[in-house]
Amino acid sequence: MTSFPIPRSYADNILVASPSNVVRQRVLESLRSPLRHFEQATGGAEALVHLESGFWQVLFLDRRLPDLDAEELSHTVRQRYPEIEVVLLDPESDAEPTTSEGKAGLLPKMWVTVDPCDSHAGADSLLRFRSETDPAGRSLAKIEDEDEGLTALREAHSILEAPLPGMIGNSRIMQPVYRLARLLARRNTTVLITGPTGCGKEVVARAIHQLSSRAGRAFAVNCAAIPETLLEAELFGYARGAFTGAMQSYAGRIQTAQGGTLFLDEIGEMPLSLQPKLLRFLEQKELQRLGSAEVVRVDARVISATNAHLPSLVREGRFREDLYYRLCAFPIDIPPLRERTEDIAQLAAHFLAKFSAPLTAPTFGDEALRLLKTQPWAGNIRELQNVIERALILSEDQAVIGPEHLLLADTNFRNSH
Repeated sequence: MTSFPIPRSYADNILVASPSNVVRQRVLESLRSPLRHFEQATGGAEALVHLESGFWQVLFLDRRLPDLDAEELSHTVRQRYPEIEVVLLDPESDAEPTTSEGKAGLLPKMWVTVDPCDSHAGADSLLRFRSETDPAGRSLAKIEDEDEGLTALREAHSILEAPLPGMIGNSRIMQPVYRLARLLARRNTTVLITGPTGCGKEVVARAIHQLSSRAGRAFAVNCAAIPETLLEAELFGYARGAFTGAMQSYAGRIQTAQGGTLFLDEIGEMPLSLQPKLLRFLEQKELQRLGSAEVVRVDARVISATNAHLPSLVREGRFREDLYYRLCAFPIDIPPLRERTEDIAQLAAHFLAKFSAPLTAPTFGDEALRLLKTQPWAGNIRELQNVIERALILSEDQAVIGPEHLLLADTNFRNSH
C-alpha cells in the first residue's frame, strides 16, 4: 500500500467521516501512525458530535454523507472551528469491485481534495487514488501518477494555512506563524512574540486570543508607553489610599484579564524593579495590589511581545534570566515586511479600501506596485499603511495610483541628505 503523505501541519487528532467502511479504512490505513489519534464517524451528525467533544486538527469528509450535505457541513466546520482543516473525499462512482480469473478488479477511483471554499485551502484537487484487489481478494491502494500527485500535495500544503483573524496576506514565510498560532490557541502556554516594530505582533496576540476558549473574556493590553512611576499601579492595581490621589481602589490590567488574556507589549522595556513581581505572578498566578495585603489569584493567559533581543538584555543585566525563560515558553518570530513581499500588494489593496470607504477605491498601477515591493520598509506594516493613506490623498480621486503618488520614507531621507 502506498501511504498517504500527511503534511507536517497535520497534528495528532484526525477524524474521518464517511458512510463507507472501505473509504474510512483506506484513509486510516494510509495515515496510520502510533503518534496520531483517529476517530471514525458514519455521518455528518456523528462527526459534529466528535468535533464538539475534543480537539481536532483534520477532518476527512466524504461528499456522500447519508444525513447532511458535505459542502454545507464543511462551511459550518470552517466557521465554528477555524483551526480544523477540512479534506473532502470524492469517490468517482458507485461501481462495485469485481475480480475475474485471479486478476485485480478495480474499485471506484477516489479523489482526495481540500475543500475549495475552505479558508485553509491551497488547491482544489490534490491527489488521485486508485484502489484495487489482489488475487487473494485483499484491498490495496495505489496512487495514479504518484510523483505528480506527491508534488502537487506538497506544493498545495505549503500554502495551506489561512491568515489569522485580523491579518492580511498568505506569503510562504508567514505560514509557520499562522500554523503555530493556531496550535497555541487551544492551550494556555505562555507565548513570546518577537519581531520589529510595526510587523503585527499585537495582531497575532489578539488572533491567538480570538481562536482560544478565552475569546469571550477580556484581552487586556499593558502598554509600554506608561511611565515607569505609574506602571506598577497600572499593572498590578492599588487599594484606596495606597498613595496620594488613590481615592478609590483599582484592579489593574492583570486582574482585568481574569479568565482571558494579558498582553504585555514591549516587555523588554519593563523596569528591572518590577520584574520580580511579574515573575511571581507568572509562577503562582497571584498578585498583591499596592497598599493591600490581600493576595488575589488571577487566571489569565500571558502573551508578551518585544522588538528587542531579550538574551542580549539578559547578558547586559537589564532583564532577569528567570523571567525571560518564563515568558519564552513558546516563541513566535514575526518576519519584517521586507521579507513578505508576496503580501505587499494585498496589504496595500486592503489599506486602500479602508481609507477610501465608503467610496470606491482606486487601483494601483503596475509601476506603483513594483515600487512598493522593492522598498526596505523599515517601519514595516505601519509604514506601508501611512504610505497608502498619503497616496490616496495625493491621487485626488484619480482611478489609478501611480508612482508619483507614493511618498516613500527612504526616498525622502535620501533627498534630505
